Amino acid sequence: MAKARVMAAHDAVAVTGPAAEVLDTNASGTRRRRPGMWRKRTELTVLLTPAVILFVGFVLVPIGVAAYYSFYNWSGYGPVTDYIGLKNYRDALTGHVFLLSIRDNLVIVGLSLVIQLPLSIGLAMMLNRRVRGRSVLRLLVFAPYVLSEATTAVIWLLMLQPNGFVDQLFKSVGLGSAVHLWLADTGIVLYTLFVVLTWKYIGFGIILLLAGLQGVPHELREVAAIDGATPWQTTRYVVLPLLGPTIRIWTFLTVIGSLQVFDLVWIITKGGPADASSTMATYVFDFGMTRNQVGFGSAVAVILFAICFVFALVYQRFVLRRDTEGALTRMVG
Repeated sequence: MAKARVMAAHDAVAVTGPAAEVLDTNASGTRRRRPGMWRKRTELTVLLTPAVILFVGFVLVPIGVAAYYSFYNWSGYGPVTDYIGLKNYRDALTGHVFLLSIRDNLVIVGLSLVIQLPLSIGLAMMLNRRVRGRSVLRLLVFAPYVLSEATTAVIWLLMLQPNGFVDQLFKSVGLGSAVHLWLADTGIVLYTLFVVLTWKYIGFGIILLLAGLQGVPHELREVAAIDGATPWQTTRYVVLPLLGPTIRIWTFLTVIGSLQVFDLVWIITKGGPADASSTMATYVFDFGMTRNQVGFGSAVAVILFAICFVFALVYQRFVLRRDTEGALTRMVG
């Protein structure tokens, strides 16, 4: 018996590292968890419970309720009894206006990636240089992002009116022939809204990329210059690869935001004229709230959620996975 106790004590002393923090050995040779492990579990439970409750109550439950309503023909008043199955989904996916809304969202996504990304990178690299008034320039670039969507929409709605500020500006510089009905021409209204969206949100991308540029060691640029690399070669082969994780995060946020854009479009055009600037979010609000077709609007909302969710999963799996795994590895190491 004494020998067994000595061996058990030896085993308890031999356990080191993470296992020693979790397991302990008593005199009888049986292993038990240390009090520190229970304390950690209690702390995690206390800290995570409020967040989980909020997430379930304000995210998962509304999604479930919307999915439930989407199977009914319900106006938002009275009992939910008229079950119609997948009819709302079929009507939405075969509806001409909804397909136009998806197209408009995809146009905004494409323009954002093709125009906003290079513009944001260029401005961020310019503002990253040591120039006089750099802080003021950064403030001016970021200021539109601080404004609320409603304020921005009202300002641009007034500026884009016929004979408004934009028209007068074009005429004053000799471009009067370029004046159009910016918000009434079905051919250009979506692109006009994209200009407003760019003015509003490009500051966020610039600040994000500026933060990424701060992580690019200046020594690497000096080494590239010593090796004879031109500024363009240094930017292409040194700066942009190191800025890759930030660009990928910006791309993810921009695509999700472009798919869900609502406030500016609804206040300025309400999706018009003739549904030329309708997006999926304005389509949901129009049918769900304005026309009191809550069941149909819920079905469209579920489709929009599914599109964003699938994109997020695919993007995380094939694009962001390398960045997140590297971050976790660095944290563990």
